[in-house]
Formats: sequence, C-alpha cells, structure tokens
Amino acid sequence: MLGKIIPVRRRHKDEAEKPFWISFADLMTALMVMFLLVMSVAVLAITKDVSETDRKQAERVQEIDKLWARIEKTAQQYPGISVDRNRNVIDFGDRARFDTDSSKLTAEQAQYLTTFVSELLKIARDKLAQKWIKRLVVEGFADQRGNYLLNLNLSLQRSQRVLCVLLAPPRTQQNALSADEMEQVRDLFLVGGYSFNSAKKSLEESRRIELRLEFYGLGELHQKADEVPHNDFGSCRI
Repeated sequence: MLGKIIPVRRRHKDEAEKPFWISFADLMTALMVMFLLVMSVAVLAITKDVSETDRKQAERVQEIDKLWARIEKTAQQYPGISVDRNRNVIDFGDRARFDTDSSKLTAEQAQYLTTFVSELLKIARDKLAQKWIKRLVVEGFADQRGNYLLNLNLSLQRSQRVLCVLLAPPRTQQNALSADEMEQVRDLFLVGGYSFNSAKKSLEESRRIELRLEFYGLGELHQKADEVPHNDFGSCRI
C-alpha cells in the first residue's frame, strides 16, 4: 500500500461560479441605510438647534416684556408720558411740546423730563436691562410746515435739546442728574432728527420728542463705550 488515498471533494459547478464580491443591489442597500442614518442624525441636530433658538428667542421676548412692564409702571406716575410697545417708543406728549420754529423747553418741561429720565436710568442699571437694552434714541419731530431741510435741522436741534437738559449743570435746575447718571446718559443715549415724518393729527402734536428703545438681538455683541474723558460734558449753545 502506497498510502492512504485522500478523496478529493468535487465542487459543484454552481458553487464555483458564485462571485466573491457582494452584489450591486446589496451594496446600494447598505449605502442607503448609511445615508438614512446620517440624515437622521443631521435632522435631529438641526431640530435641536432650532428648538434651542426658539427657546432663547421666546425667553428674550419675555424678558423684554418685563422691562416694558417696569417702564410702563414708571410712566404711569408721570401724567402725559405714554408708552407704545409696538413702536418701542416713550412719547412725552405735552410734557415736551415745542413752539413753532423753536427747540427750547421751558424750565418746567426740563425738570419733568429730567425727573422721569432719572427713574428710567434706574431701570437701565438693572441686570436684565443691561442684558437687552442697546441704546435709547432721542427722536425729535417737526410739523409739516416749512421745507424739508429746515425741519430736519429743527428736529435735530429738538433732540439735542433733550441732551442739553439732561446734562445741564446742577446749578441750572433742581433735581438735576448725578454725575454717574450723566455718564450713563452719554453712554446710552443717541440723538436723531426725523423732520416731519410720523406726523400727528395736529401741527402742535407733531412738534414733539420721543425716546425709542433699541434692544440687542440674540448673540449680538454688546457695545462698549468709547474711552472719553469723564465729567467733561461741556455746554450747549443752541
């Protein structure tokens, strides 16, 4: 005997012809599953981001409403001053009405304006207010008479007059703003003139000033006050 004969197993013909690689259909199925998995993860991430943004936006609206509620409560103690949340405006009405072709405020008007702004600045120093209040724009208006540029300049002078009153030296009026409040006015207030835009029903009502509040948006960087000399406010010549 030469040795044990090892039988050789014959492969079936079909078995030898089976391909080594997976079929194209299986490959596409696997790719589709991976695509769906990646898309599902992406959609969940986007949905989470949108939900978080919506939550923060709702929180912003709620906190600004709280600020407006405090401002309205303060304004109620000052007859003639009204709040318009839809326009983000505080209207001084008859308490800051100007004569024709004039940017002067009476001593009584100046005192009333200063006292109210002092209360407003207390709110602005609150942590919630510092979070959202960007600036307060003093807007002056003129009536429809006269040409555009003349009235635009007059509107600007009326806005500037408000700052002149607020930053006036203490000796010129009672209950003047403190030095810290004046610094706050300089950092927070902005002057703007609007000619006869947003005219009221009467000429007299149109000659007015308003304070418009601007708020920070979500993720907006807070502005820093420029480095300027303190306690050097100068004086107004208008």
